[in-house]
Amino acid sequence: MGDVAKDLTAGTVGGASQLICGHPFDTIKVKLQSQPVPLPGQAPKFSGAIDAVKQTVAREGAGGLYKGMGAPLATVAALNAICFAARGQMEALLRSEPGSPLTINQQIICGAGAGVAVAFPACPTELIKCRLQAQSAMAEAGSAGVAVKYAGPVDVARHAYQTAGVRGLFRGLVPTLAREIPGNAAMFGVYEGLKQYLAGGLDTSKLGRGSFMLAGGLAGGSFWIFVYPTDVVKSAIQVDDFKNPKYSGSIDAFRKILAAEGVKGLYKGFTPAMARSVPANAACFLAYEMARSSLG
Repeated sequence: MGDVAKDLTAGTVGGASQLICGHPFDTIKVKLQSQPVPLPGQAPKFSGAIDAVKQTVAREGAGGLYKGMGAPLATVAALNAICFAARGQMEALLRSEPGSPLTINQQIICGAGAGVAVAFPACPTELIKCRLQAQSAMAEAGSAGVAVKYAGPVDVARHAYQTAGVRGLFRGLVPTLAREIPGNAAMFGVYEGLKQYLAGGLDTSKLGRGSFMLAGGLAGGSFWIFVYPTDVVKSAIQVDDFKNPKYSGSIDAFRKILAAEGVKGLYKGFTPAMARSVPANAACFLAYEMARSSLG
C-alpha cells in the first residue's frame, strides 16, 4: 500500500477508536459551553461536569451521553484519515530523504498543515454535533435558538442549509480554523517529542503500546490547553439561532462571553474536555500506530 493509503486506513481506525472512547465527555463539554448565562441571583443550569452528567442521564438516560454521535460516527473516521494523511504528506515534503526523521519544529509545521486540511470538513460536522448535543439543555432554558427540534443529523443539516444556505453549514469556520491549526501543531509536536524522549533518540520504531498511549494521551491534552477558548467561541456560534443570532461573529462572541462571564466563561467545559482528550487520544494514537504497523 502507498503511504497515503496507509495513513488514510490507519487514521480511520484511530478516529473510530477516539470517538467511541471520548464522545460522552464531549457531550458534557458542549452542554457546559452552551448553557445560557443565568440571570442575577439564579444558579446556572449545571453546577459542573458531574452535575451535567447526572442531569443528562436522569432526563435522557445513558444514551443522552451519546447524543449527536451519528454525525461524527459517520465522519470522524474520515476526518482523522484526512488529518493523518495530510500530516503524512507534509512529512514527505519536509524530509531531506525518504525515511529520515523530522525535527520537532518540522512536526509542528506538519501538524499545522493537517489542521488546515481537517478544519473545512470538520466545521459542518461540528455544527451538527453541537446543535444536537446542546438542544435539550437550551430548550429547557427557553432559548429561541432551539425553536426547531431536530430529529437527527440529517435534519440539522437540512435546516441549516434551508435557513442559511451553504454558509449555514459552515458557521463557525473561523474559530474552527483557529482551533485546528494551532491545536494540531501542538498535538503532533508534543506527540513526536514525547516519543523521541521515551525512545531516547530519533528512532521510535521500537516503542511499545504503553509508550504510544502515554505520548498520545498527553499530546491530546496539549491540544486543548492551547486552544480551548476558541472552541468555546466556536460552540457558541454554532448553536446560535440562525434567524436571530446573538453573535455577529467570532470577535463579537469572544467579547460578549468575556463581558458576561469573565475569563471563566472561556473555559466552560474544560474539565470534561481534558478528561475526554487524554484517554480518547491515547486510544486514537495507539490504534493508528498499530494499524499503520500492520499495513507494512
